Amino acid sequence: MALAQIDCLLGDLAENLRRAKEVVGEAKDKGADLVVFPELTLAGYALREFSNEIAIEAQSEPIISLAEEAGEMGVVVGFCEEGRGFHIYNSAAYLEGGSLLHLHRKLYLPNYRIYEERKHYNPGQSLRAFDTKLGRMAILICNDAWQPFLPVIAVQDGAQVLIIPANSGHYPYPELLDTKEYWRDITRFYARMLESYVIFANRVGEEEDLVFLGYSHVVDPWGWVVAEGPDDEEALITVDIDLGNVRRRRREVPLVKEARLALLSKELNRLAEEGGDL
Repeated sequence: MALAQIDCLLGDLAENLRRAKEVVGEAKDKGADLVVFPELTLAGYALREFSNEIAIEAQSEPIISLAEEAGEMGVVVGFCEEGRGFHIYNSAAYLEGGSLLHLHRKLYLPNYRIYEERKHYNPGQSLRAFDTKLGRMAILICNDAWQPFLPVIAVQDGAQVLIIPANSGHYPYPELLDTKEYWRDITRFYARMLESYVIFANRVGEEEDLVFLGYSHVVDPWGWVVAEGPDDEEALITVDIDLGNVRRRRREVPLVKEARLALLSKELNRLAEEGGDL
């Protein structure tokens, strides 16, 4: 597989699509079966007033043309999606066999300090694992992965691979958090405790006050980083992964099969009824 750690141009769908197709060709030349792009690759992050102008439908020509360019190779690409009723979503598409296989709409939209996603996007309403010719996977877009119950749901739905496209930058308040350190801890924790591969594909470049950090990486089911990109520069990182490792690790230490979903459902419903659902 390949991680496309690239920059993009804010609001320039045509150029971002051209660049994505170029990277797809490079990934093919490297023998990749799957290439994962960052969050909002076709749109750029700090959209604000641009969002309605470059929002496209999931089955639109740009998405389908990228799928056709990839052919049998899988592609995960982020874009600004126009849904029904003028709803706008921060979405990621999984493309396979020349068509759209799965669509994930970002569920948790950050809206604090420098982040204003909730002002411009509608939150998604579902999380599903899905089958590909490579294995069963799930997508969590950036801030989704900072909600620990979502990866648990994805793995209980059968995911062997957690794909996290991101637009994550150097946080301007370093006394509050070190973004790179947080991502390293988050991805290794999920890989180890959920005994899955975790794929983190982050962008680079700058937009307004945001400086995106790169550091795309892949973690195996033992929690070891098996591929890692540089900080702050473009790269196409390739690595072989073996989903047999997921099965082996889950047999060695059977954490995933002890979920007790009925218990979790009961307690979550209780908390919601007590006013915990915002």
